[in-house]
Amino acid sequence: MKKLIAIVLCIALALAFTGCGKKSETLKVGASVTPHAQILSIAKDILAEEGIELEIVEFSDYVIPNTSLESGDLDANYFQHKPYMDDFNAGHGTHLVSVAAIHYEPFGIYAGKTASIADLADGATISVPNDGSNEARALKLLEAQGLITLKADAGFTATVQDIAENPKNLNIVEMEAAQLTISLQDVDLAVINGNYALQAGLNAATDALVTEDPNSDAAQTYANILAVKEGSENDERIQKLIAALQSDAVREYINNTYSGAVVPIF
Repeated sequence: MKKLIAIVLCIALALAFTGCGKKSETLKVGASVTPHAQILSIAKDILAEEGIELEIVEFSDYVIPNTSLESGDLDANYFQHKPYMDDFNAGHGTHLVSVAAIHYEPFGIYAGKTASIADLADGATISVPNDGSNEARALKLLEAQGLITLKADAGFTATVQDIAENPKNLNIVEMEAAQLTISLQDVDLAVINGNYALQAGLNAATDALVTEDPNSDAAQTYANILAVKEGSENDERIQKLIAALQSDAVREYINNTYSGAVVPIF
């Protein structure tokens, strides 16, 4: 009997140590609240079936999700497009890479104190995001409406300093992207990022005066991506997250939820 008890105890201890040594299948991903965290919640259910617990960490800015990914506090993030990430890497010495393109959010021009682009008076104020490539994107949308002309060599890092012609003497105000919707009533027009518009209850497809063409090159250039720190591209958990985010369930959720304000591109 003593020998049998000893054998049972040995087996129990062996199982206990095996359990303690098992690698955790947790994946920690940073995201903007809308729509990224919402989309990740669909992927979370898919990953749970494969034994991976997806922890979604929500952020309200565009800096901390990247610095947290670089430091190892996150396994991935999902909130930005590649031009922004490339500009961030160059400016902050980070080593982030894109592993998948998931969706596109058309930029829109929204009415503030002025109801339409045609009614825009000389000297009117238009607010644009001040972060890296998003400012250039906003300026290019204004240029497409004939409101300004950018210098011929203005690229993805263009700022108001790259405006060559401004026939209406418009006051282009640069501000943090998160402040664009909050200050909308104080400006004539605002060019607003898709995710912040959604958070404020605005839909680019129905509320904007004009948007980027979802069939244009911008849809690929400014696709929102899943990013990781260089060297983690082949992590099995990351590959499973990519498959979940590019699944039919996520495509259906995006199409049914955002009515054109978010467009799947996979």
